[in-house]
Amino acid sequence: MPEYARDTIVAAATPPGKGGIGIVRISGDGKVPQPRLATCATIRNRNGDELDSGIALYFPGPASYTGESVLEFHGHGGPVVVASVIDAAVELGARRAAPGEFSKRAFLNGKLDLVQAEAIADLIDSGTSQAARAALRSLSGSFSHAVENLQQQLVNLRLHVEAAIDFPEEEIDFLSDQDLLRKIEACGEAFAKLRREVNIGRVLRDGLQLVIVGKPNVGKSSLLNLLSGQDAAIVTEVAGTTRDIIRERIEIDGLAVELVDTAGLRENPNRIEAEGIRRAREALKNADGVLWIQDASEVETGELDQEIPGEIPVIILRNKIDVTGDTPGPLKENPTTLNVSARTGAGIDDLRETIRQLAGYQDLGEGAFTARRRHVDAIVMAADHFQRGLEALEKNRAGELLAEDLRLSHEALGEVTGSMSSDDLLGRIFSEFCIGK
Repeated sequence: MPEYARDTIVAAATPPGKGGIGIVRISGDGKVPQPRLATCATIRNRNGDELDSGIALYFPGPASYTGESVLEFHGHGGPVVVASVIDAAVELGARRAAPGEFSKRAFLNGKLDLVQAEAIADLIDSGTSQAARAALRSLSGSFSHAVENLQQQLVNLRLHVEAAIDFPEEEIDFLSDQDLLRKIEACGEAFAKLRREVNIGRVLRDGLQLVIVGKPNVGKSSLLNLLSGQDAAIVTEVAGTTRDIIRERIEIDGLAVELVDTAGLRENPNRIEAEGIRRAREALKNADGVLWIQDASEVETGELDQEIPGEIPVIILRNKIDVTGDTPGPLKENPTTLNVSARTGAGIDDLRETIRQLAGYQDLGEGAFTARRRHVDAIVMAADHFQRGLEALEKNRAGELLAEDLRLSHEALGEVTGSMSSDDLLGRIFSEFCIGK
């Protein structure tokens, strides 16, 4: 048994606070009740003092969540009671578990791959029902299988290339090898499909942050209230009403969107309003996109362009068309500029669709899975190596360079599921988990 498995760990598996039931989980070695049978139990400390009574459940390894012997005590959910049970376990030789350590042991013992372990945390943190279903699909192995299938395609491609390299006495023209070209095309299509899916999965998990900007009194707060369905921000005819950042979360067809209303950007504000403008500019630095509100009844100078970082996508909203009489919806000459009315709601359905498109989001239904930024980065790296190998093959007509890039592409994919992961990467991933998972 690995060295880490000899260390018995303990933690509460239920959230902090009061509740009807509190669960304490222990993973390691020890004498325990009959397997998988709910057993009435009384918990006592080293001195024999009674701490709580409840139900004990024992799951012998390796057929347990962590792959080790796991004991769960289901007692009363008072914080003092749960803490006293954990203290007693520590007195008897257990160690308090680090964040995510139970899931980390499940990964190290081969019960879960890295994607599945991360999906547990994603399921707990899901902001929408769509995200929760996607996390369950990742936990069931859908994402892992997609990565493993692509890895197998790369292996088959590598075997084909390296087998040809092993016979240098035969003059081989790789670019005329139709079987090789079919395998390359299949890998390219698989990479394109997986990249689309992980981008959607990343948006499902993390959501989208949109910062609403514009001059004072153009309708930023009215738009926030309309999209959120509640009076989250004060709306008056007085310019500069919003002095601080206001955040509201909405859902667009399963996509979680955080709307950030900001102070109107203008010259010569008073001291309090100036602080709000400073915070607005800070919010722009972390935005996934910008909703730039303009007053359709006035001439827009475009000076806000200087406030928005160039790499952030922008949707321009010409508000107050209930006054101007303009037709609601996107402009033909520029689909990311829309005529809307925050007063009547005209054009808002078009705005929701434009936000979906900005995120690159589409509802994959039961085919969706969650993904993290590190997954996206690893798959992009793998795809880049694959593409560089193809370019080297086309330019130099030699298989050696292709074989090396295929190897690097395969290794980059291995970082997704954890088949090739450093201890530092594992430490960063599991430190984000809650205690007891």
